[in-house]
Amino acid sequence: MVKPRKAAKPKEEALELSSTKQLPEGALCFACSDDGRYLSIGHSQGVWVWCASSLNFDAEWLNDTLEVTSIQMIHMAEAAYLLGTIDDMGVARIFAYHSKSIHLLSVVNAMDDINRKQVCSTFELSQGGHYGAATITCNGNVWLEVHHLPSENWLKELEKAVTSMQESKSSRDMDVKWSPLPAATKIKLPKIRGSTSEGLHEVHVTDFKTHCLSIDEDARRHWLGADAESKHTSESARCTQHFLLPCGQFLVDSKALTAEWSVAICVWWTGSLNLLHYSLQKTPTHRSDHEPMPDMVWPNAKEILCSAVSRCTRYVALGLEDALVCVWDRQTGSPLSVVLMSATDSPLFRMQFVDLFPVSDDEVHLSVVCKSGAIHTVTTGRGTPPRTVLLAERPKTSGDLPTIVTSVPFLQNMFLVVQRNGKIFLQDVVSKTTVCFLKPPKTNVIASSCIPVYDLNTRQQMLFIRGDSSYKTATEILFFRFGEWDIFKPYIDLPADSVKQDTFSFVTLEESCNLYLQQRALSAEERSKAITQTWEQLQETVTTETERS
Repeated sequence: MVKPRKAAKPKEEALELSSTKQLPEGALCFACSDDGRYLSIGHSQGVWVWCASSLNFDAEWLNDTLEVTSIQMIHMAEAAYLLGTIDDMGVARIFAYHSKSIHLLSVVNAMDDINRKQVCSTFELSQGGHYGAATITCNGNVWLEVHHLPSENWLKELEKAVTSMQESKSSRDMDVKWSPLPAATKIKLPKIRGSTSEGLHEVHVTDFKTHCLSIDEDARRHWLGADAESKHTSESARCTQHFLLPCGQFLVDSKALTAEWSVAICVWWTGSLNLLHYSLQKTPTHRSDHEPMPDMVWPNAKEILCSAVSRCTRYVALGLEDALVCVWDRQTGSPLSVVLMSATDSPLFRMQFVDLFPVSDDEVHLSVVCKSGAIHTVTTGRGTPPRTVLLAERPKTSGDLPTIVTSVPFLQNMFLVVQRNGKIFLQDVVSKTTVCFLKPPKTNVIASSCIPVYDLNTRQQMLFIRGDSSYKTATEILFFRFGEWDIFKPYIDLPADSVKQDTFSFVTLEESCNLYLQQRALSAEERSKAITQTWEQLQETVTTETERS
């Protein structure tokens, strides 16, 4: 008897990436400007800027003594952009791109004293280029340095530099003296015991805040071990920060409102339970011994492992130990939801807010990646029960581990996934199906697929990713234009009323309290169910423990 053949599995479509001209030697990083017009490239001899749509060369800044390993490009004014870079020696710099020229404005951590070498591990510019935040390590101590950038002065000086270069017909701005960075705010891990606790009364820190910080310090001591006092390495004191736009407690004056300035920064440290908020509108003190205390503390039940902020920065999501996800609402200053994930066998590793359609103002959506490589989606909101979906199971081989999992903002319900083995594909998170694979040209392979160098250009609807030539020692930039392919048209064409606009809310304390009470009323049924479920779980646990004993 002939066995019936199984139905053939439909073959996923594979689309080919395009390649363009060769990247400069030693190209290690690139990033699109936030308005999508330019592509900045960091390499072993400096910085290049290309036009993102035509991929034509626009400007360069060269220095053969440094190797740029990290780069960011922010739109500062109508025709001016700021570039933040870090080189292989841990030096952060701020450049400006203006009128097809790149100007070095400032060195953030100049190494004047070899015995006090300050190394920058992360550097981030805020939206609009008003602030810069650098994680600095020096002699085993770590702190976050926040700079209020003299953007208005730099814009005036850029105009002067352009005029001077045109008159002298020179490509250099030798006669321009750039405004220096003002005194920075240094944020260190808060310490409650000893001499630091004596200063708490000076800044009127509430007992609740002091209590939370004390618990946090105890948790960190437990995390570090018995020799916590002697451990001050960068590995044991990493910090993660997010710039925050106006919302809730942190409001702004009318000048900052029109410019959409960041008004606060939230920070958490490795091994800690608290999310700390600092206002950016305070004048930094010149006292070397002064350590600013947080203006607001959000305590959590478990250690923070990862975090994400929504585009409008109203919501802050924290991935905690024991597979907990806590979403905080800055408008009310309280948790929107706490979700227990099913991934209890693997710690949470990365998370990101995503836009799913149709959009609802009452729900937020997250993608959560575990260290095991499993990918989950979380949908939660006030007054609605949370929903979690396993998008991708734990990979069976190390080559299938995801190195990039990110939403594609201009495609409905679409994730871009890059695996360690170099495979690139797009996945529909609603149907959980692979829409298509993206493959490099036959003459190329994806460079460093374990840590891919890539960027998504939302305005141009393009993907840029670094590729190596398979027949010569050269690096090229591979790109893909989503709008040119019919397979993506159903995902690109968004209904006019489905696009969610990020808005800022400015409310009085009374209005904020009323909003909080309204949302508490809406979530009463959900909280009642959660309490009932918790009691049932407790009863089951007691019964199990009783039977064991």
